[in-house]
Amino acid sequence: QVDRYLHQLHLSDNALLDVMARFQAEMVKGLGRDTNPTATVKMLPSFVRSLPDGSEKGDFLAVDLGGSQFGAHQVTVLDDGKQSSQLESKFYPTPKEVTQGNGAELFEYVADCLSDFMETKNLKHKKLPLAFMFSFPCKQTKLEEGVLLGWTKHFRVRGVQDTDVVSSLHKALQKHKASDIDVDVLALVNDTVGTMMTCGYDDQRCEVGVIIGTGTNACYMEEMRHISLVEGDEGRMCINTEWGAFGDDGALDDLRTEFDRELDLGSLNPGKQLFEKMISSLYLGELVRLILLKMTKQGLLFNGKVSAALLTKGKIETKHVSAMEKYKEGLSNAKEILTELNLFPSEEDCLAVQQVCTIVSFRSANLCAAALAAILTRLRENKKLLRMRTTVGIDGGLYKTHPKYAKRLHKVVRRLVPMCDVRFLLSESGSGRGAAVVAAVASRLAAQRRHIDTVLTPFLLPLAVLREVRDSMRAELEYGLKRETQASATVKMLPTYVCGMPDGTEKGKFLALDLGGTNFRVLLVKIKSGRRRSVQMYNKIFAIPLEIMQGTGEELFDHIVQCIADFLEYMGIKGARLPLGFTFSFPCRQASIDKGTLVGWTKGFKATDCEGEDVVDMLREAIRRRNEFDLDIVAVVNDTVGTMMTCGYEDPNCEIGLIAGTGSNVCYMEDMKNIEIVEGNEGKMCINTEWGAFGDNGCIDHIRTKYDREVDEGSLNPGKQRYEKMTSGMYLGEIVRQILIDLTKQGLLFRGHISESLRKRCIFETKFLSQIESDRLALLQVRRILQELGLDSTCDDSIIVKEVCGVVSRRAAQLCGAGLAAIVEKKRENRGVEHLQITVGVDGTLYKLHPHFSRVLRETVKELAPQCDVTFMLSEDGSGKGAALITAVAKRLHNVGQK
Repeated sequence: QVDRYLHQLHLSDNALLDVMARFQAEMVKGLGRDTNPTATVKMLPSFVRSLPDGSEKGDFLAVDLGGSQFGAHQVTVLDDGKQSSQLESKFYPTPKEVTQGNGAELFEYVADCLSDFMETKNLKHKKLPLAFMFSFPCKQTKLEEGVLLGWTKHFRVRGVQDTDVVSSLHKALQKHKASDIDVDVLALVNDTVGTMMTCGYDDQRCEVGVIIGTGTNACYMEEMRHISLVEGDEGRMCINTEWGAFGDDGALDDLRTEFDRELDLGSLNPGKQLFEKMISSLYLGELVRLILLKMTKQGLLFNGKVSAALLTKGKIETKHVSAMEKYKEGLSNAKEILTELNLFPSEEDCLAVQQVCTIVSFRSANLCAAALAAILTRLRENKKLLRMRTTVGIDGGLYKTHPKYAKRLHKVVRRLVPMCDVRFLLSESGSGRGAAVVAAVASRLAAQRRHIDTVLTPFLLPLAVLREVRDSMRAELEYGLKRETQASATVKMLPTYVCGMPDGTEKGKFLALDLGGTNFRVLLVKIKSGRRRSVQMYNKIFAIPLEIMQGTGEELFDHIVQCIADFLEYMGIKGARLPLGFTFSFPCRQASIDKGTLVGWTKGFKATDCEGEDVVDMLREAIRRRNEFDLDIVAVVNDTVGTMMTCGYEDPNCEIGLIAGTGSNVCYMEDMKNIEIVEGNEGKMCINTEWGAFGDNGCIDHIRTKYDREVDEGSLNPGKQRYEKMTSGMYLGEIVRQILIDLTKQGLLFRGHISESLRKRCIFETKFLSQIESDRLALLQVRRILQELGLDSTCDDSIIVKEVCGVVSRRAAQLCGAGLAAIVEKKRENRGVEHLQITVGVDGTLYKLHPHFSRVLRETVKELAPQCDVTFMLSEDGSGKGAALITAVAKRLHNVGQK
């Protein structure tokens, strides 16, 4: 009979899945900047960005306002490796004149209680961090600030709504400061967040907190990229859902009964907190009273006799509901409670009332389970997991004291989200300890931030420093061009004997060789002129094993010739004597376009008997040794020059070539009159700056960090190519690795554990930097990349790694931009113009693939060379196509010279 009467309170699994879907939609609405104002579930950012990691330590205070008592707590977080803490508390009553008086009186009462507690614990005149547990909806813009949106529970204090409660507490504490209290309020915390943090201290899987007591609420760790109310998209932040207001817009009207409506009308806040009124212990007893009253009036209970107690609001409390549902003594408890209310029940009445209590509390657990299942589903989807293991920290009188509530809740949650393995962890020491843990985490993060800033600040180059770098580069360029200083100059300014740019009349078949990294290419390039001007390329890539790179020169060039023979065979052109351009991407001193003496190896090459030798002669010797074919070696070319020529073929305004990849270099067309080391004053010649050696004389030592020095000392060529080691892809990952090792040694990363993989040199390739810094990549994916590298990282670790990668690559782009600004300014002065328009041909994986390098480079050039309008043009195969074009231009100029 009772079941039929209360059929509306029974919720099927389908109905619960529907509630779950509705709550998920409300969460999305609450997280959106545009939809939040009209959302009932406010999804308030708490600015708690990190869970405990076990390294927290120290003494902390917490005050806890929001329940039937006011609590003051001292928490000592021990650094004993066991994540243990000691809690001492004292509780004070919250009289009606305080909970329904004015704001000044409330906060003075809080300060008085805290003063008493500190006196009791002999803590006066100690400056301690304080967390303020304030269990009401607040809009926070930072961790230590919160504007009250509205009172809930039995609080109705005047003059506090829409004000910052931390400021109000500060004012009250200030009155005590001179005499006895000196505290630093580090955090404003909701009791739900405190519960999650308390449990998170014991179980690092805990990322959800739930309160089911006088009030009800839930919080969880949300991905920052989904919280449009807060700037930034890195990491996670705890969201205080304030789910009690779910349904205030009518979303649950089809599930609300006449009893829910009557209870709401008689409450202090009609039309508000409707979900809470269907769940929390503050209202369950009253809901049971209203049901019993109506059933009695209809003659279904107590022989239709309505007692004064049944007519009195609040006479049946949730503690009575819990007592009447107890497994063995429930019926005898029911008889005793109902008799005290002058209802004189029969045994059938007791059974019926017990059934009413069960249905009401079961509905509460069901609704709570549906909303919690929505949160768990969102967490699982955020993590892109098919199956998720997680822990829910839980607190509240109803959950703790009701004999069957917890079991029902667990069972329904697991039924609604079968793909989540959920552990429910009871918060043993209350939300006060949780508030102190929030303060401890905030204190740890603040200290961590200071340490990280100390490490990374030297990488942040102000504009004044970048101007100094530009000016130093300009001075070094001049030293390299002048006859008397060229020998001692670090920036060698090598003449390339490339004296012209493509004019569109080039044509024919050309071979190109490309040696500059771990791969070697041979290309056949067909150039057509005239209206159907085009460049067709055919190429094959060959590996250069490490033992060849670091063997003898003869072995290296024999390997190159073997690769050429394979290609000629492959293309069926072994008998043809084709003109050849040799892209040799290492510093060479040239006496003519087809003579290049190797100044020194870079990029990991160490082949013996090559430095000081003409690489064209070495190639010709190797061809002669093989005695299978002959080639017309027309030009030895640097990849940077090839890049400039490739872009110059498309844009006649291109007179600068830049490589930003494994290595770093620039070339540009210089006026012959400025090149003192080459005879003649007419026309222009391309200068290969070899700017990677900028700073080898110590002129940029003031901006080199200890990590730059470590990378340099561990390299194949210590003391050389210092600028390149700060700007090129070959070294950036190694700089990052050195920083990560230092941060790990300081206990700021990877729980202080330096893994074997982190000890390996060059584990951090530049491609990983590019992937980690990608804006499209969620931190979860960053963690996966780090795991692939054998680095077991937390979410916080991933944020720090991403930041480290960011400052290292940004500095590289800025330094590269400062050097390039010196070149374009020199070009402007050469031309004698006030405003220069010029194109820079660019190649290299760092420029092409890194998500931010090219933008930062362009911005830096614009800032440091404001009178130059620089266009950046991506080169298509400068080292292959460019070499062929240089060969074609050299042939054309040679023919003109002969005529």
